[in-house]
Amino acid sequence: MCLHRVIFISWWLAVLFGTGLAGAASSALAADAAAVSAAAAPALEEGLSPDAPRLGPGGASFINSSMVATWGVALMLILLVRRATRRMQLAPEGAQNFWEWLVEMLHDFLEGIIGGKLVKKTFWFFATLFIFILFTNWFGLLPGVGSIGWGTQTPEGFHVERPLLRGGNADLNMTFAMAMIFFVCWIVWAVQAVGVKGVFLDLFGPKGDTAGALKYLMIVVFFLVGFLEVLSILFRPISLSFRLYGNIFAGENMLEAMGKLVPGLGWLLPVPFYFMELLVGIVQALVFMLLTAVFTMLICVHEESPGGTGH
Repeated sequence: MCLHRVIFISWWLAVLFGTGLAGAASSALAADAAAVSAAAAPALEEGLSPDAPRLGPGGASFINSSMVATWGVALMLILLVRRATRRMQLAPEGAQNFWEWLVEMLHDFLEGIIGGKLVKKTFWFFATLFIFILFTNWFGLLPGVGSIGWGTQTPEGFHVERPLLRGGNADLNMTFAMAMIFFVCWIVWAVQAVGVKGVFLDLFGPKGDTAGALKYLMIVVFFLVGFLEVLSILFRPISLSFRLYGNIFAGENMLEAMGKLVPGLGWLLPVPFYFMELLVGIVQALVFMLLTAVFTMLICVHEESPGGTGH
């Protein structure tokens, strides 16, 4: 468990500096989304903004509400793990038992998918992804997240315009930063596993045993297919980030809409949907971890050919 203390501290630093990686892209996308929403449905009640509101006087700070939420989740995880491992016991109990069970379950699960050799090198990253995404998703469901902050008094009540906290994964900055961190790790692991030549052959090299003119034809075909594979690899961070962001952002909008649907019952209607969002939080964390693990396995693990060699 000492390793996981380092993991959470490292991940906190990744959150601290990584949340702004997608700043320009997210701001542009958020502006486009807001413009499209306003043009398509000007009469509808305003929902959550795709761009997390910035804090400080007039929103002038570079720190936004989702960054504060992710820092809070990372700090909470660090403190929980340190407390659970403060007095390690051979027969774990309480918090130590929970964290060891979670880590062992994730290790066995990943080992069955990507193999024991690869899981030794990459488990720290994939396990951290799952735990951090899961707790960030659930943190966004806590009372007060999104409903405490700065705003204006309206005839319908107090309207929060700049919440102090907001779901971390409902911000494209966060999900894109995690996807880009994985992309860098993927490149490093791929080069370590098969080398630069092996990566090139995996992308552009011919597959299968052919001879004669067909062999040269397949070389050309797989070389052209390699460019499509490169485009697919470059698109992976985008698909990973938008999948997680879209599901969590949609869930937050749904909960807010249910809370405003019937005046006087705003505290009751969202309750069934909270249970659904708890499940969505688990599923999305699992999907993100599985996709990154499978992408890594595809480039790092190759079955031996009948001749005893592989690339």
